[in-house]
Amino acid sequence: MKYSYGAKMIIPVRCFTCGKIVGNKWEAYLGLLQAEYTEGDALDALGLKRYCCRRMLLAHVDLIEKLLNYAPLEK
Repeated sequence: MKYSYGAKMIIPVRCFTCGKIVGNKWEAYLGLLQAEYTEGDALDALGLKRYCCRRMLLAHVDLIEKLLNYAPLEK
C-alpha cells in the first residue's frame, strides 16, 4: 500500500459545533493569507460567517509536518 503525503493537512472535516463542512476550505484559506488577505477577510471570502466555523480555521495548528518526521514507513 502506497501512501501519498501530497495534501498535507489534518484539519477536521466538519465544524465541531454546527457540523458545517470546513475541511475543504483550508488550502483556499492559506492561499488567501499568502495573497495578503487578513484572517477576517479571508474567512469572509470563504463564506464562513459563524464564529464556530471561523474558529476551526483560526485555531488549527498544522502539526502534520512535524509528525511526518516520525513516519514509520520511511524506516
